[in-house]
Amino acid sequence: MSQAPHPRDTLTLASTPNAVGLARLHAAHVLSCWGVPAEVVETVKLIVSELTTNAVRHPKKKEGEEVSPFSSQFDVQTFELALEMVRDAVRVFVWDRDARPPVLTEPGVETTSGRGVFIVAMMSSRWGHYPAWGRSGKVVWAEAGLSPVSCGGESEGLERPPGRPPSTERGQPRPDPHLLGRVLVGVRDL
Repeated sequence: MSQAPHPRDTLTLASTPNAVGLARLHAAHVLSCWGVPAEVVETVKLIVSELTTNAVRHPKKKEGEEVSPFSSQFDVQTFELALEMVRDAVRVFVWDRDARPPVLTEPGVETTSGRGVFIVAMMSSRWGHYPAWGRSGKVVWAEAGLSPVSCGGESEGLERPPGRPPSTERGQPRPDPHLLGRVLVGVRDL
């Protein structure tokens, strides 16, 4: 007897400013249909928001070129959001056309940008990235556990994304967990 495939949903969006809100709404709808607890849906919405914001803000561009998504020179491209239920987690994948890997930094309270990957790292049980196969760019993925996760953030019971190499982030230290609170207070005060 074969095992049923994991529930999976994929959405392709244009890299436009309204894409982030649409991705959040879509994720909330899909996860509620799957019966995911409300607190996990909120965590996944935050992860989706940060990953899709990066896909919109950092589309593939020529070396050294900075083009605003509001500019008439901006060439609208697409990115893909995928949601998947696996055993005891919801896995979020965002494919974009930019091959540059995400960079985890600890932003200061006063900074006005650069918090996205930090927030994803703090809110997810595991996260990582890999080159997109068969197309340009990369895939950034993150997992939100359906059950509490240990303080270190790693849940050894979770399986690796199918067909993906082990996360290269495994050996990296996680940021100070109290820093997230200070950063979010700083965002609120902006």
